[in-house]
Amino acid sequence: MVAFGKKLRQNQIEEWQRYYINYKLLKKKVNRYSQQIQVGAENQQNVLKDFSIMLDNQIERIVMFMLEQKGLLASRLSILGEQHGAVLEQSDESKISELREAYRAVGQDLLRLLFFVEINAMGLRKILKKFDKRFGHRFTDYYVKTRANHPYSQLRQVFKHVLNMQGVGAVVGAISRHLADLQDQEGNHISIYDQPALSHPDPVIDSIKAAVNRLSNSTNFLEFLGKHAFTFQDESPTPSEDHLAEQRYHFMSLLLNLVNTFLYMVNTYIIVPTADNYSRHLGAAATVCGVIIGSMAVAQVFSSVYFSAWSNRSYLRPLVFSSVVLLIGNILYALAYDLNSIPVLLIGRLFCGLGSARAVNRRYISDCVPLKLRLKASAGFVSASALGMACGPALACLFQTNFKIYKLTFNQDTLPGWVMALSWLVYLLWLWISFREPPRENNKLVPQESYTGLPVQDAVEIDFTQPLLLNSEAKFQDNNVDQEFDDGEENYDESHKPVTSIVSAYRLLTPSVKVQLFVYFMLKYAMEILVAESSVVTGHYFIWSTTSVAVFLACLGLTVLPVNVIVGNYISNMFEERQVLLASEIMVLIGILLSFQVLIPYTVPQYVSAALVTFVSAEVLEGVNLSLLSRVISSRLSRGTYNGGLLSTEAGTLARVIADGTISLSGYLGESRLLNATLVPSLFICLSSIIATCFTYNSLY
Repeated sequence: MVAFGKKLRQNQIEEWQRYYINYKLLKKKVNRYSQQIQVGAENQQNVLKDFSIMLDNQIERIVMFMLEQKGLLASRLSILGEQHGAVLEQSDESKISELREAYRAVGQDLLRLLFFVEINAMGLRKILKKFDKRFGHRFTDYYVKTRANHPYSQLRQVFKHVLNMQGVGAVVGAISRHLADLQDQEGNHISIYDQPALSHPDPVIDSIKAAVNRLSNSTNFLEFLGKHAFTFQDESPTPSEDHLAEQRYHFMSLLLNLVNTFLYMVNTYIIVPTADNYSRHLGAAATVCGVIIGSMAVAQVFSSVYFSAWSNRSYLRPLVFSSVVLLIGNILYALAYDLNSIPVLLIGRLFCGLGSARAVNRRYISDCVPLKLRLKASAGFVSASALGMACGPALACLFQTNFKIYKLTFNQDTLPGWVMALSWLVYLLWLWISFREPPRENNKLVPQESYTGLPVQDAVEIDFTQPLLLNSEAKFQDNNVDQEFDDGEENYDESHKPVTSIVSAYRLLTPSVKVQLFVYFMLKYAMEILVAESSVVTGHYFIWSTTSVAVFLACLGLTVLPVNVIVGNYISNMFEERQVLLASEIMVLIGILLSFQVLIPYTVPQYVSAALVTFVSAEVLEGVNLSLLSRVISSRLSRGTYNGGLLSTEAGTLARVIADGTISLSGYLGESRLLNATLVPSLFICLSSIIATCFTYNSLY
């Protein structure tokens, strides 16, 4: 990976050099301020004021240049528009071709302007993060709060409202319409407004739309799903790095990773509708189901770490180990019935948790899938998880039988174990035959030529745009190239290498990151309470059968994809992610409040509607939470064993463990008090997360 300061130099358009953010100067200022405060030569209030003025000047220069360039583009389009009609009347193919290229040239220049704003916006985000790291994480909150909501704010021009999108839309519309007219060879100049399906899309238009979507933080269903996977990298890979991913990519291996994800989620939730009955048969209370369900999560807390470390060396071996352990765990789970042993049952579930290879699944997508396919693969990971979550309880509906083969019992309690054991055996054979271990890089790859792409947050590759930023070989080969790393700046290798311990990872967590991890903990806790106690609660209040519980849980799981369609295509395009985050937290709180038993009798409509509000809101919250987390987390946590994905997984797994333990402990109060007793901690944690989010709201920009 290339340091941002170096990448900024490599990607600068030569004639626009003096309008870019002076990232080098700002970094030197941050270091100088730090030294001055340490020796008492400067106070923090003056530092904040001085640095704010410097940033204001930098932003003003960027915005003024951006407006000037937009005016030039509009003038060029106006001149071309005057020529357009005359050229079409002459029907001169060479002139039509020249005019078409002129329109494309305008589009390419607009694209260059969009990239200019994008890399400057990234520089501003990075320098704000760097300042926070040195001065106690206060500056971003102050700066954004005082600038973002001001009626004459220029900061808004470079961040969320990064351009006057109506102006860009007008330019794109003019280019699209005229290119469609010129593309028509029969003279029946069909308007793109009358019949958009018949228009002729041009690569430059597609590239501009992708760039605008990134700048405006726009998204769609596929991108929103991809955010749930949290397979992020801080910056887009260089061509050399992406070439390595191309060499590693193998479709069948990717498919096997997604199948592993699906089967594991099925394995997690297939026992939920019957766990209370199983515990009763073995002589325990129904609420012991919390321990049975949660024991898998307990083991996953540890398995996530060693699988994450193992994936540094291999992908096949951890997946084989995972399959074998899950095969053994499910057999033990099924045998516990005939052995009449709770310990065997719990050991079986612990084995299943030790086989959790989700860290490997995420890592494979990050490292072995090319950039152009990574978003689809991430969306596939989330879809496989959601489908598994729905299919697990649904399969439990099919196991309403009871028979014996020799001394082995096959019924609704044991069949989940036997079916999953058979599934993992088949998967293990398929894995051994079809998985291809990707080649490992022996040495760190160093690109031999300047990187011509731009870092993009959503990791969208645009092949057409890369030549637009090519410059001469001699560009930026001045005497100051290496000085940036010598003049009081942080060493790149030290500041970007992966962390090597959980303690080091914790030290890199800013308040914003800690809050987002806490929000993730909260949503997983609320969901686990809802799902894990559903069979006991519905059995006590509504006398639901196992089939009814299974159908209810399956329906909850099936809401995941439709909700993400709505949020990804509409809601996330209308509001900022931090707004959706806070609104979703409030909706989870409302769902929890609606779940309390305050009236007698407790009704099915109340329970089902409250469960839907809680579950759906938590699903929406998970997407925006992980997206914001990937934005505010340190780049050192994007790779290595102790990465951001592992931290979020551990936070979610710990939440499930505590939630399942809460259910079992609350069982001592009796089934009649179980619901309210488990909802009180959920309510407290949710309120705490909302307060914490409000305190860090302005740093989530």
